[in-house]
Amino acid sequence: MKTLINDSIGDLEAALKNNTDLQEKFKTNPIEAIKNVEIKNPKDTDYWIYRIIVLMLGLAVITIIAGLILIAYWNGRAAKDNQLVTIFATISSGAIGALAGLLSPTPRK
Repeated sequence: MKTLINDSIGDLEAALKNNTDLQEKFKTNPIEAIKNVEIKNPKDTDYWIYRIIVLMLGLAVITIIAGLILIAYWNGRAAKDNQLVTIFATISSGAIGALAGLLSPTPRK
């Protein structure tokens, strides 16, 4: 059975203090015992990380699109060479690419 710890030495120390079976395994063969310790990845257990990132990237895309519409409305059709529009379009396409990368399913082995 694998022992789950967070990614710190303090958590490993606490697991060793509380688990007598793990203590015995470390006394007999520390290398095999450390192979049975599994580090929890917060990305696997905390889904709010992805929700916050997706929300912020989505808000960034919506805000940039609204900004582009306002710039087009205020400047009219006379200012087509505006670099601000190019910068906003670049940022929004990067945010859309990040959203696509986050929301695409991970490949199965």
